Amino acid sequence: MAAPYSSRLRLGACLSLSGEYARFGGQARLALDIWRATADAVDLVIEDDGSDPERVEALLPRLSAECDLLLGPYSTLLMRRAGTIAAAMDRLIWNHGGSGDDVETAHPGHVVSVLAPASRYAEPFVRHLAAQQDPRPLWIAQGKGGFARQVAGGAERLAHALGLRTVRSPPPEAWDLLCAGSFEDDVRAVTYARSLPTPPRSVCAVAAGVREFGEAVGDPVGVYGVGQWFPGGGDRVELSMAEDDFLTAYRKRAGSLPDYPAVQAVAAAAIATHCARQAGSTAREALWSAATMLETTTLFGAFKVDPRTGAQVGHQMAFIRWDAEGPAITKGP
Repeated sequence: MAAPYSSRLRLGACLSLSGEYARFGGQARLALDIWRATADAVDLVIEDDGSDPERVEALLPRLSAECDLLLGPYSTLLMRRAGTIAAAMDRLIWNHGGSGDDVETAHPGHVVSVLAPASRYAEPFVRHLAAQQDPRPLWIAQGKGGFARQVAGGAERLAHALGLRTVRSPPPEAWDLLCAGSFEDDVRAVTYARSLPTPPRSVCAVAAGVREFGEAVGDPVGVYGVGQWFPGGGDRVELSMAEDDFLTAYRKRAGSLPDYPAVQAVAAAAIATHCARQAGSTAREALWSAATMLETTTLFGAFKVDPRTGAQVGHQMAFIRWDAEGPAITKGP
């Protein structure tokens, strides 16, 4: 349906409502429902991809035939497959769930990303360590998969550039820890590190950027986290819902605050529909042109993409620290 539209836009999304990524796909679905209630003339079609790349491959062509705009799935693994399919169909897909550097740059003209790329995830923590008066060796506990490899690689490059020494295993002297993996990888690494005779001085985990981390590790106090978004850390909102309005509606529906997977889905939907209306068309070329010329802010933060690749260059990572009250935005200890 990549053609000029009349009055309504039909937005389709693959989300993991079951399987490994269901905790995040469920948040994204609820967030999109809340956003749609405030959006003008938008219909929403959501399919459960089961956290399975094969199901993504089966579902996307059907969504493409039925919908004006396509949102990608959650996770770098699934979005990698979705980007390839979108390119093969000559459609543009809005990436809110896969931050892998390779995912963001693999299909110029077919993928627009709202997420900071994986190689930049660890920047706040590494810069925090480099600013300490007594920097210690940094062990980067890398999990499985391309996402973990890219987070760890970006952290190591920046650490070396800032004069920090990295190690391949916990050293006997004082040290710091960065966990770069899946949620489960990070929980295991943090639990193991804290059980050592010489535990790390400072700990940062990608998983600590979501609230479930606190329950998973038992005592999260003092742990740093990085995430694409955290309440109170965004810029002034120029496009779509204000953060306070969204958080109030989400808490009313879910009984708790959302994590960043929910907010990044709303940002992608808001930007996609804005670009379609600005362009007056849902044709791929028109959407790409509108997206690559756009520089704005949503409740998720800044949006600006590289006009050559579609990779996100404007959005900045949130840096948090857990205390007795829970996680909160921080600029240091």
